[in-house]
Amino acid sequence: VQLQAYGGGLVQAGGSLRVSCVVSGRTFSSYAMGWFRQAPGKEREFVAAISRNGVTTYYADSVKGRFTISRDNAKNTVYLQMNGLKPEDTAVYYCAADRRLYVSAIYYEAPEYDYWGQGTQVTVSS
Repeated sequence: VQLQAYGGGLVQAGGSLRVSCVVSGRTFSSYAMGWFRQAPGKEREFVAAISRNGVTTYYADSVKGRFTISRDNAKNTVYLQMNGLKPEDTAVYYCAADRRLYVSAIYYEAPEYDYWGQGTQVTVSS
């Protein structure tokens, strides 16, 4: 399984950006997906997660109400729509995948994910 994240960039505070992650293979719907981020000098942190069927989502408190995770199983893609961006959202954003049995479950701990993308840089200027 390979994950390719893209869509990062430079945006002003208050702006919006959508990052995407394409997953190789024919069994994308078998994977629960998550987004994590890592800022310079900080540990990787959870951002958002979505269940296999897209019904269940979960967010870190720091992004709740501003970010939206979604997926398109026909396109093998998971998205993270980021609105109301703040300078503290600046980080490398990583998508992660893990093959799971339960279609409606989400996972927010990094060790629960077996597959990771290479990351895409998001920079928010003040």
